This record gives sequence, C-alpha cells and structure tokens, in this order.
Amino acid sequence: MSEAAIADHGLIGDLQTAALVSTDGSVDWFCCPRFDSPSVFGALLDDERGGHLRVRPARRAYETKQMYIPDTAILVTRFSTEAGAGEVVDFMPPTGREATGNHRLVRMLRCVRGTMTFDVDIAPRFDYGRKAHRTELTENGAVFSTDALTLTLHAVREPDDARLARVRVDENDVHLSIDLTAGDVRGLVLESEADGPPREIRVAEFQRLFDDTVAFWRSWLSRSTYTGRWRETLQRSAITLKLMTYAPTGGLVAAPTTGLPEQVGGERNWDYRYTWVRDASFSVYALLRLGFTEEAAQFSGWLRDRVAERVGGEGGPLNIMYRVDGSSDLKEESLGHWSGYRGSRPVRVGNGAADQLQLDIYGEAADSIFFADARGLQVGHRGWSAIRELLDWLAAHWDQPEEGIWETRGGRQDFTYGRLMCWVAFDRGIRMAAARGRPAAVETWTAARDAIYEQIMEKGWDAERGAFVQHYGSSVLDSSLLRMSSVGFISPYDPMWASTLRAMDAELV
Repeated sequence: MSEAAIADHGLIGDLQTAALVSTDGSVDWFCCPRFDSPSVFGALLDDERGGHLRVRPARRAYETKQMYIPDTAILVTRFSTEAGAGEVVDFMPPTGREATGNHRLVRMLRCVRGTMTFDVDIAPRFDYGRKAHRTELTENGAVFSTDALTLTLHAVREPDDARLARVRVDENDVHLSIDLTAGDVRGLVLESEADGPPREIRVAEFQRLFDDTVAFWRSWLSRSTYTGRWRETLQRSAITLKLMTYAPTGGLVAAPTTGLPEQVGGERNWDYRYTWVRDASFSVYALLRLGFTEEAAQFSGWLRDRVAERVGGEGGPLNIMYRVDGSSDLKEESLGHWSGYRGSRPVRVGNGAADQLQLDIYGEAADSIFFADARGLQVGHRGWSAIRELLDWLAAHWDQPEEGIWETRGGRQDFTYGRLMCWVAFDRGIRMAAARGRPAAVETWTAARDAIYEQIMEKGWDAERGAFVQHYGSSVLDSSLLRMSSVGFISPYDPMWASTLRAMDAELV
C-alpha cells in the first residue's frame, strides 16, 4: 500500500491532465493524455503494482518539506541531509486550447547546499497496471512504450556530462543516480507523444521552461480582482480550480483522482475525474467572484451544449456528470488487481451514478448561469433556448422521487434539497426572463416555483424536530439544507430557520 498519506501530496498539471507528487519525491498519480485516461503512475492506490516516478536522496536519512513557488502551480520538494540540501522542482508546462496527446512532466533537480546524490526510479505501469510495456535505453534517455501510449524520457545535462552515467534497466524499469554539488541544476523531462527520440536538454533550455511556466501562472493570476485579507489563500484555491479545468472544453473535474476512500478501509471509493454539473457550477461561481470571467464563460458554453444535446431525453436535459469532452459513457468497473489506498477496496474507474436522477443540478446550473448573466456574461439566443427547454421539462418532472445530492444507491426519495434547488431553477429563470425581456412560459414556471415552496414548507418541515429534514417523511438532518437561506428561499430571520440551525448545531456540528 502507498506509504504517503493523501495529504502528503502536491498537485501539478498542464490544464489537460495532472499529477500528484508526494513529500518523499514520488509521482504517485499521473493519467495520460487526459484527466480521465488510464493511469501511468498509480502508486497512490497500489505501491507495488501502480507504478511511480520517484526522485529522492540516496541517503535515506533526510528531512523533507513541500511548498509551491508563490503565485504558481510549480511544486518544490526540499530535502535536507547531513551532506547538504537539495530540491526537486516539479511542474507541467501548460498546454493550449487544442486537445493533444503531447504532455511534459518536468522534474528539475537542484543542489542548494553541500552535495546531494539523487536516486531516480522510473517505473511506469500503463493502463492501471494492466498493460506490459517495452523499454529502450538510449544515449540521451529512454523510451517506455505500449501499443496505445509512448513516454519518452529526456535527460537534462550539459555536453559530455557524466552525471547520468550510472543507469540500469531492471524488468523494464529505469534506475539512475545523479550527483550534484551546490549550484548544480540537472533533471529529466518525461514526454508523451514526443516528436522524436530522447534528446539532450541543455540546462538553459530547462530554465526557460521553468521561467515560461512561472510567467504563465502569474499572468493568469493577475486577472484576479480580489484584494481582501484572504488573498493568498483564495488565489491558491483559484490555481487549484484552474488545474482541474480541461482547457479544450472548459469542463472542471471534481478531482484528478479515482479510488480514494471516503473512509479508509471502506468501499465507497468512487471515480471523481469527471465534470459534475453541480460541482462545476459551484466552481464557476467562485471563479467569477474572483474575476476569472473567461473560465466562467467557457464552462457556460460547455453546459449550454450539454443541455442542447439532451433536450427531450428520457432522463432529462442533463446528466449529473460527464467526461471532460462532454461525452457521457462512464461505465463503472473495479480494478481487482489493485490493493487500494491503505487497503481500501474496490478501486473503481468509471462511475455508475452517472445516470442517476438528481434534480438539484438544474438549480445549481441555473443559479450559476444567472450569476454570470448578471455580471456581463449574457446568455445568447441559443443559450436562452436551452434554458427554456430545461425549465419547461423541469416544470413537468420536478415532483418525483430522485437519488439526491449524496448519490444514494438505496432507492429514490423526495429529497428536500432537490426540491429546494428546483425552486432556485424556476426563480432564476423567471428573473432572467424579466431582466432581459426574453420569451418564456413565466406563468408555468411561477406556478411550479410556488408549488415547490408550499410543498417544502408542508412536507420538508418536521415539527417534532423543529427543523427542515433530508427527505419527506424522515427526521434526518442534512447539511445541504444550510443553503436554504443563502439561495433566498427563506429569510435568515425566520423562526423556522433559526430552529433548523439550532438542531443542526446540536447534532451535525
């Protein structure tokens, strides 16, 4: 099982895929060429069979610390030994808006003080460790290949540099050692779909890659309009959201990983490498508040396209989640050969909840579109037509049991939160129609909105508990209902709301 805790990993990425790097210098998770592609390194979920790219001091007695270079997605893992101090600087040069199979994972090795020998182990395990690979060692690196994917390892060095002389291949894995003294910079670049064989990368070129990546992130971050006291924290969160955005479409993945447990040792180990309408809508709301309008506009277009594709479908205008390219084939399977994070099995890829009916997503989508529209990202004719179709469908289908926000797999219920967000969907649609003078079935939407209000007040309220409850007929409290006041459904001064807060405080907090 993986030695490093989930929390002991930093995230890097190039806006089409991402990697997790542990505090002991190991790339424990990397999928290529997309977030939702099969993994190449998966030690996070199985240290023996998952594969890794590990760089750490040859002296096993070391202290380590991990941090980001300010205002960037460049990760620094610093090692200290008795002989000296060194750093592994990890980043992925950002890709463009065009989907590509060419990605570069850069590992810059620096000696800061004294001397440092780094041991490097490159052990890819393609297709979640299910596909064997071939390895070819060359003068300037190595090539790891399967029929589906090729990774090329480029050596970073100067001409006639002997620092990479100690290289060996063991069962198609590559192991090497790099000796550095204070001020030295060397490293490696792992590239997918390279346009040629391994090549020698000079240190000056290596430094330009680093400088260009720093410039990209700082230029992007300069668009933030937030100037409050939490600037550093919020900007780090914004960078993380950007790292989880698939640049060609604007889809945001809920997480770049799969199979991590809700509880260590448990079975709820889902695949989150997809775009949830709910989660992405929340993310866009946050990015807009920080001033990142381009990301909000791109996701709004992505969402509009999903609505237009499914109008009139049996399951409604929207799925709850999609792949980053907008496709909806998320067949779920288990990786029985992997041990899972600290024994948490099964490890799942795909997601069987994709076809669930979760009515709240319509409210989250409408709320984010409304928020964007009010801030200058006005919905065009095609977008408004899709919203009308969505709300017309919802007017006929909101009053039915569903799986709910928590993706329960034990049968449908009349979830209060789902009804609440249906209310939000109609409310925001009515407001946009009025503000923009757009054609709409306002009377139908208003009747549905008001009926939902009355139903929640009658059936979603438990008088004995003095609180709004998870679903009709139950007495279970649900933290998602804390949104009731923030979305405008109930006054924060209403006695029913105050009573609900007291009940949640006593039981859930």
